[in-house]
Amino acid sequence: MDKIKQSFMNYFKNFKFSLNFVLKCFGYLILIAYAIIMAFGTLMFNPMNMFWRSMNFFVNTGEFNVFIRLISYFIFFLGASWVLRKVLSLLAAPLKKGKAIVEILCSLIKYAAVIVLLFFVLRSFGVDTTAILAGVGILGLIVGLGAQPLIADIIAGLFIVFEGVFEVGDIIVYNGFRGTVKEIGIRTTQIVDAGGNVKVVNNSKLEEIVNMTNQLSLAICDIGIEYGESLERVEAIMKEELPKIKAAIPDIIEGPFYKGVAELADSAVVIRFVANCEEGTRYQVERDMNRMFKLAFDKNNINIPFPQVVVNQPTEFEDVTKKQQSDAKVFVTEQKQLSKGIADSDANNI
Repeated sequence: MDKIKQSFMNYFKNFKFSLNFVLKCFGYLILIAYAIIMAFGTLMFNPMNMFWRSMNFFVNTGEFNVFIRLISYFIFFLGASWVLRKVLSLLAAPLKKGKAIVEILCSLIKYAAVIVLLFFVLRSFGVDTTAILAGVGILGLIVGLGAQPLIADIIAGLFIVFEGVFEVGDIIVYNGFRGTVKEIGIRTTQIVDAGGNVKVVNNSKLEEIVNMTNQLSLAICDIGIEYGESLERVEAIMKEELPKIKAAIPDIIEGPFYKGVAELADSAVVIRFVANCEEGTRYQVERDMNRMFKLAFDKNNINIPFPQVVVNQPTEFEDVTKKQQSDAKVFVTEQKQLSKGIADSDANNI
């Protein structure tokens, strides 16, 4: 039974795909034929030809077939709208910035084409569109007074786009929700997180957002060493290891840098390393840094402590050499200069 059901579903999907493909091809052919007729109609038809007068709605003199005229309206306005949106999308495809503006323009073009098409259809049946326009204006004023939240969303969306607050593809944080901007619409903005969950927010509600993409993000690695370990020996060793760690993690753009002792914890001296990277790779860079520092500590016999009760003889630690003391002082000074201006947290701004 399951196999029959699966076969049916596969057949339905294939049929749906084939039908969509056929309809698209048919639509393209109609659009191409219409463009040829409109471009070369004066050469192909007699000016008094009923079909040509009905298709060419730019000329209103003479009689015309209403049905053919309606078909011409639909093909022209919907086709022109589709072509304009396609051209804008193709122009915006290679751009990182500006995609949101293109999406809003495409939405406006689509809605405008439908509205103009509606007025031309009504005019074909002899309806006075001037009176309708006046009525729509009054109705729009009444609706506008009662739809202030909608207008606020539209205006906020325009400000977001034209002020460049964020763009499609940027990583932002809104009310604790961290995700990538999927779409900026006329009324709402869609944000998708790492798990694929989509949050839809009204544009007017997008206040106090944090754009994580405008600048490089900070990856932080805090790692503890035993109190009995020589801090200067560790610093001297890290001077040799940091270039290797940078080479091993290609997502690091700047660093890693040694920031010094972050905390004197209960059972460890916590030292901090930071690196600049793209926001999209920050968490992976932090995981990679944790791994590389653990391997470096293991290789150089630097113990990472954990809470324990000592019931045996204490560990004998290696003494720091004079060269390591000198290297440690130079290393700490260099790292302070290299990472000057990089704040590793709000509480430890430097």
